[in-house]
Amino acid sequence: MTLATLAEELTAMAAADHEQAAAGAAHSDHPAEQLAWRRLTARHGDRLNEIMDEAGWPTADLVGADAARAAWILAQHADRQLDVQRRALRLLEEAVAAGRAGARELAFLRDRTLVNEGREQVYGTQVAGVREDGSPIPWPCAEPGRVDELRAGVGIEPFAEYVARFQ
Repeated sequence: MTLATLAEELTAMAAADHEQAAAGAAHSDHPAEQLAWRRLTARHGDRLNEIMDEAGWPTADLVGADAARAAWILAQHADRQLDVQRRALRLLEEAVAAGRAGARELAFLRDRTLVNEGREQVYGTQVAGVREDGSPIPWPCAEPGRVDELRAGVGIEPFAEYVARFQ
């Protein structure tokens, strides 16, 4: 498979993911929609795992910025495949350390993986629910008093600004 073909495949998978998520399937109360979302993300997680076998982490210098972001989205949504999510996290950590990927995306994936493991998150990027006023409730954080400092260190806006986007 050429890198151009790989890039096209990653962006197509992320587009399908986005389409399902935008339709509400990810948080639907309807069992058929939930099942469709789970099947889609499982297929994508399996394929991302194969891609990581073949190419390692698909960085922007390898597949282009859009496809690299697509790979990150697929890893984020591999919630029921912790082995895939943990592997993506390790490979993304290596890519960030080598200067080939962004710390911001790594922070989001780290938090998502921690939450899926039932642990406290670091950056406050993952939401547990929504208050009546529409503001998100973050999953518990390991160091709640340092969240904005930690977020700033990886290029994420302060939590209050993040929350304001949801209201």
